[in-house]
Amino acid sequence: MRHSLFAYAALGLGMSFHVQATPNVAVDIAPLHSLVSQVMEGVGEPDLLIPPESSPHEYTLRPSQAKALSNADVVFWMGEGLTPWLEKALDNVAGSAEKVKMLALEQTHTHEYREGATFEAHSDHGDEHHDDDHHDKHDDEHHDDEKHHDEHKDHDDHDAHKDEGGHHGHDHQGNDPHAWLDPENAKAWVALIQEKLSAADPDNASTYKRNAAEATASLNALIADTHTKLGKLGDVKFIVFHDAYQYFEKRFNVIAAGAISLGDAEDPSPKRIKEIRETVKALNVNCVFTEPQYNPGLVKNVFEGTSITTIGVMDPLGAAIPVGSAQYNTLINAMVNSISQCK
Repeated sequence: MRHSLFAYAALGLGMSFHVQATPNVAVDIAPLHSLVSQVMEGVGEPDLLIPPESSPHEYTLRPSQAKALSNADVVFWMGEGLTPWLEKALDNVAGSAEKVKMLALEQTHTHEYREGATFEAHSDHGDEHHDDDHHDKHDDEHHDDEKHHDEHKDHDDHDAHKDEGGHHGHDHQGNDPHAWLDPENAKAWVALIQEKLSAADPDNASTYKRNAAEATASLNALIADTHTKLGKLGDVKFIVFHDAYQYFEKRFNVIAAGAISLGDAEDPSPKRIKEIRETVKALNVNCVFTEPQYNPGLVKNVFEGTSITTIGVMDPLGAAIPVGSAQYNTLINAMVNSISQCK
């Protein structure tokens, strides 16, 4: 009996050396979380740090989210351009985790922030413009370095600011961080997610590879279907709540006439409101979109007495969409449906 107990104990101990735990994975926003979930299907579930009904530009982690971050082996996040407050938390709370910044990937298509309240001058930009808008790594790294020094710099009529939690706002220079709304970027990120997860968890590398291939095929179908649906709409004139959609607009050649607010959704200045109202009148725009993360009353106040007849919802994060592997494709389809309301 003594030898048998020893044998069982030795067997159990030996097995412990061969069983590798699934890595703990944390992701900042829901659309990226969806892509990670697709690659991890059947292996594990990533933790979401920022719920889609909240603005990622300014957010305070809940205790459960901070715990998930502290336990993470790998963290996928967009970058400090979208969540400037998260950079410090990653260093302090998730110091030992591998941090994967999607905007830093060489294959990520990027666009600079648009200036001004109206975008008519950009209406001839379609898919062919992506090669020109793809910034090299030197430009991206230069922008990342500058953010630590320029966060207080004025830009147009918008001052960089601090919120009550001490978080710094954007200076609206460099690259627009809303890059997940271009599904071509999502395809590049799926490949990166597979690579990082396979390195952290070699035992499940074949599953990650298979899932990534399926996700890529699904994204290819989504891109083709979106081109077809939006191509049937013709010329659509609409105003968005904040300038978060140019990646979607330029990929599928449906350019907004303007945005009420800047890229981080700050309240617009009186000058910007005046420009938007003039654009609505000049172009006979009849469609504007609110966002669930922000006060819709602002939109109604801005366009009271104008030609706007349709007030819909366009959401870059998918607040009304269940979090999980299907969220990303559902989000893109929801944006197509929103624009279709303007016809």
